[in-house]
Amino acid sequence: MLRSTPKDGCTGGVLGDRGNGIEIAAPHLADRRHLPQPVLSRLQQRDCAGADARSRPHRRQLGWAGSAFFFALFAVQVPVGMWFDRYGARRTVTGLSVLAMGGAVWIAQASDAAGLIGARAVVGVGCAASFMSVVFLCSRWFKPANLASALSWVFAASNIGTLAAATPLAWIAATIGWRNGFLGLAALTVLVAGCFYAFVRDRPPGATVPAARRESFGDIVKGLIEVWTTRDLGPVLAMHFFAYATMLTVLGVWGGPYLYDVYRLDGVQRGNVLLAMGVAQILGILAYGPMDRLLRSRKKVVLGGAAISVALLLALAGLPRPPLAVAVALLTAFCFFCAFGTVIVAQGRALFPDRLAGRGVTTVNMAQCLGLTVLPAGMGYIIEGFGNSEQAYRLAFAALAAGLVLGASTYLRSRDSSTASPA
Repeated sequence: MLRSTPKDGCTGGVLGDRGNGIEIAAPHLADRRHLPQPVLSRLQQRDCAGADARSRPHRRQLGWAGSAFFFALFAVQVPVGMWFDRYGARRTVTGLSVLAMGGAVWIAQASDAAGLIGARAVVGVGCAASFMSVVFLCSRWFKPANLASALSWVFAASNIGTLAAATPLAWIAATIGWRNGFLGLAALTVLVAGCFYAFVRDRPPGATVPAARRESFGDIVKGLIEVWTTRDLGPVLAMHFFAYATMLTVLGVWGGPYLYDVYRLDGVQRGNVLLAMGVAQILGILAYGPMDRLLRSRKKVVLGGAAISVALLLALAGLPRPPLAVAVALLTAFCFFCAFGTVIVAQGRALFPDRLAGRGVTTVNMAQCLGLTVLPAGMGYIIEGFGNSEQAYRLAFAALAAGLVLGASTYLRSRDSSTASPA
């Protein structure tokens, strides 16, 4: 059984019960979007912000717990896109947030790995509209040339939850227990969802609102085919599969276990490192925001960020147990330079006309969700397969670097534009 005690194995974002080896990750209570959603956003986005590495026989369970949220989120992206186009982001996000709250409560009551994974899947469905709602909304409130910059500021603000899931969450778990912490997060989700419904609007004041119409099954299929056959969608999806998922696999799932298994850092020490990595990610998001306008190229920005990220991962893979200061510097720099996902998102949104905006952005998000499903679990198999050793982590870092190279090589075929027009 899982027990909630004042010191139940918190590790900078992931709360472990050493009694039965189950490691609990803080739920994604919502995601990125228009204020006040930045708070809602990163509370969700950090469900596994640093993992307790003390339960060695359960690495695959941790990997699948880290993936369950994203698999569920991936599975419902198509209907979420249709709800965006029909009902708007405001009502869709608010309605689904009720499920996110329920899943967080379930996590607080979880007694085994199956319960944890199932609860995280429910949270994933509840948060399925959150990530792309900000893209959907910002594309209506901001000019195309300013979209990446607008997204960078909202996404950066939404990373408040990333920071809260490091040292502060470790302190909360040590003080009141992780179960009570999750119940508090569930209540906060309801509060922020209510604010979202009260204050967010789907369009700017005075904007023309097209008449809503019920689509037939044939209309739905036609719209989906039009989205899926959009020119240049494939290369963007390939890059998006690896970009953010690679960064979050390190920051959100396996950074904590790496710091414990290789350097034996305790929970608060790991939380401090993850906090620094989270701050670096926020700064990276802000730095990448205006780069497409400064360089007049989205492709150069993405490929440059991918190249530096690959180099940093290869350094982590190639250096045999580097000094702790070097490892922390590499991890922090990686989180900064791998934060170029907002540029890909802006490029993906620009591929679609407004009438297909909902289905378009959720299709782009499917690639990211699939990557976030596959990469954390895949890294878990590598680490467990090689005995949770330093060599295992080096191989995992090398595998993540290879994935980024594969995504970038496909992305090379995309059109280069700083403010691409809808197809």
